Amino acid sequence: MSQRVSTLQSSLELLEKARQDSAELDRQYRLYGTLSELANGKDGQKISLQRFVQGVLLDDVLIQATQRLRLMSRGRYQLLRQGGGDGRRAKGLDLAVLDEYTGKERAVATLSGGESFMAALSLALGMSDVVQAYAGGIRLDTLFIDEGFG
Repeated sequence: MSQRVSTLQSSLELLEKARQDSAELDRQYRLYGTLSELANGKDGQKISLQRFVQGVLLDDVLIQATQRLRLMSRGRYQLLRQGGGDGRRAKGLDLAVLDEYTGKERAVATLSGGESFMAALSLALGMSDVVQAYAGGIRLDTLFIDEGFG
């Protein structure tokens, strides 16, 4: 009988040790698992860390591009980043324009050819501004040619 009690006692000690180890692993998983889920877009927003960083950089570009587009369009257009998505594709990096004449936001696809060119040029120049700023203010002389031989 004492042999059996001793075996049960050692089994109980092993179970308690396994429970403590399991609790420690659960604690570690809560930290690393949560970080992994967040980085992979498995949180409530469903936006991966990569897409989040791209969105922040895009916001910087849009600030610069909008300044240029407002000049080119005589104050009519602003570039915006759309927040939502349709659930079937990645969201957070789609662009829209705010038309100051109508006060409405609309898709960039609704711009005319000339307006699209101004928007694309302002985005390219805005990106150049941001790259220069991130590079410590180094001046990047650039030349954009659209259908130079067309």
